[in-house]
Amino acid sequence: MILISNDDGPASPGLHSLIRELSDLDEVSFSIPEGQRSAASMSLTFHKPLRVKRVKIRGISGYAVSGSPADAVSIALLKLFDERPRVLVSGINIGDNTGVQDIFASGTVAAAIQAAIMGVPAVAFSMEIGEQFVFSAGGARGNFARAATVAKTIVKYIMDEGLPKDVRFLNVNFPSEINDETKVLITWPATTKYDNYVVKRIDPRGKPYYWLWGKRLDRYPEGSDAHALFDLRAISITPMKVDLSVRNVDLLNLVRAIRP
Repeated sequence: MILISNDDGPASPGLHSLIRELSDLDEVSFSIPEGQRSAASMSLTFHKPLRVKRVKIRGISGYAVSGSPADAVSIALLKLFDERPRVLVSGINIGDNTGVQDIFASGTVAAAIQAAIMGVPAVAFSMEIGEQFVFSAGGARGNFARAATVAKTIVKYIMDEGLPKDVRFLNVNFPSEINDETKVLITWPATTKYDNYVVKRIDPRGKPYYWLWGKRLDRYPEGSDAHALFDLRAISITPMKVDLSVRNVDLLNLVRAIRP
């Protein structure tokens, strides 16, 4: 079985395209948030109960969960399905998830991370899209159908070959337009993607409120996922692990400072 999740909810054209294409490979089901949960990251719902509804999309039965993408994956793997999926596929997200800033914030990537932590091979798919369509599943414009055919090939490879040693999931980003000449590059995450800023405004009662956002940078390091996507208009495949620690670093003096 192939299990699909996302962070854009049931109306996402990327979700519908994946369901259509991946159904050719194996039995497909899904466990997704019931609505928009972009930038939910790895948030888990512990302060209230989760509700689950059985729903159908394109004739395929699955579940809509009243929580985050990580909630949807956790409850699917621990309770909703008796069969362990061969692979967890997240996306295709409305908007790219290149760069560390996006990767850490992304609900799409978090669904793949949650599966990887639980021992299921995973891949997160995202598509570059105009900023005006971010967080808007209904208004999204992008070649999701073509991207889904590429996603199908990647998912089949994972099912047949597995992931490379020490790789726990793949983070894949598509340019908005894909054709037979579009390059495919293996990349690493750009450290900085945005120049973040805060907009302060005043509500009708005279009290301030704030909007968080960021302006995308103009240039990115060669070899990075953002460079591949925005500068080269290529498909970016980034092998990822979930262990963020740095090994074999000499911090003995720090230990001695704490415990002389």
